[in-house]
Amino acid sequence: MITIKNLTKAYKSMGDEVQALRSVSLEIKKGESVSVMGHSGSGKSTLLSIIGALNPPTSGLIEIDGIEIYKLSQERRADFRREYLGFVFQQFQLIPYLTAHENVMLPLTTTSRSNKEKREMAAEALSKVGLGNKMNRLPNQLSGGEQERVAIARAIVNEPPLLLADEPTGSLDTKTGDEIMELFQNLNNDGLTILMVTHNPDNTRYLGRTIAMKDGLLVPEEEIIVASNKIV
Repeated sequence: MITIKNLTKAYKSMGDEVQALRSVSLEIKKGESVSVMGHSGSGKSTLLSIIGALNPPTSGLIEIDGIEIYKLSQERRADFRREYLGFVFQQFQLIPYLTAHENVMLPLTTTSRSNKEKREMAAEALSKVGLGNKMNRLPNQLSGGEQERVAIARAIVNEPPLLLADEPTGSLDTKTGDEIMELFQNLNNDGLTILMVTHNPDNTRYLGRTIAMKDGLLVPEEEIIVASNKIV
């Protein structure tokens, strides 16, 4: 599903060059669920944004499903994101004056599907995340966990093959966070490939594989130690 070879990303900061990623190579197979852990500044969110076709690398190769995404035009890259990727963020990013149903329909607005089909797809996605009975609620009428479920439904409504999640349980309490992680686990069991950035080592038990980053580098798998919210 994802092939990354010698990926680098450098930023200019106060006249200096900062290496966010340093020759990262990685493969993720179709149907895998992978967590990416690391301290702030380790490069994990930069890696996710590059995989999400949002942030061109300085050098290196990245292919998703055999497509070298940064060789696409900006217009085709936008099409690629819509067709291949679902995004889930920590802050939900729901439109406050739209209902849950309307929020989930947003990714479908630029498709050629009929309005009836869009409504049905959004309702099905909400049912899949356990909110079929709250479709007409506004975000401020939902709990934090329910808002996250709406965000997940919005990410999967187009039935993308790859779901990218950035700290999806970061603003939730432990019990609600575990419920959300169980939902991700169920989606993966249904065949969805998942790549999740998380600072919470408890989340890794719901995913099939953990990789860690430090100073823009991948930590070798045998050196990953997750204990007491710390990566050594």
